[in-house]
Amino acid sequence: MFYYIIALLAVLADQWTKWLIVKNMELGERITVIENFLYITSHRNRGAAWGILQGQMWFFYVITVIVIIAIIYYLKKSEMESPLFKFSLALMLGGAIGNFIDRVFRQEVVDFIHTYPFGYNFPIFNIADSALVIGVAILIIYMLLEEKKEKEKVNGESGTHRS
Repeated sequence: MFYYIIALLAVLADQWTKWLIVKNMELGERITVIENFLYITSHRNRGAAWGILQGQMWFFYVITVIVIIAIIYYLKKSEMESPLFKFSLALMLGGAIGNFIDRVFRQEVVDFIHTYPFGYNFPIFNIADSALVIGVAILIIYMLLEEKKEKEKVNGESGTHRS
């Protein structure tokens, strides 16, 4: 249940920030947070990351429903798994639901976090996108740690030791 609360918190934070943007900013309006690095920019996206697959809403509906079902399945199945694994799934679930809500009710996703890391104009994103990316990053870290543990276990059982 704890991990569903984390997903819910991600959805609430995502939807609340998007509501603030829609209610308080004109489309295209920009607020400087840190000059040449971070801006709040009111933007809409009818596609996926970097604007790919513009207007393919039915594709996104189907894929997102499949992803949400898969994540819920793995959350239920993973009761004995690491909290890190379940936390990554919770963030991904919250992110997927956050953008799905936009696609269903607005027919577009509200984006507003606009960064320029190292001078690169990074695509504008939102809290749901952040939750998805952080969730995937944590999942990768978890998988690498598990692989390392497995190798150490195999090396320990075989009696070999490498320095």
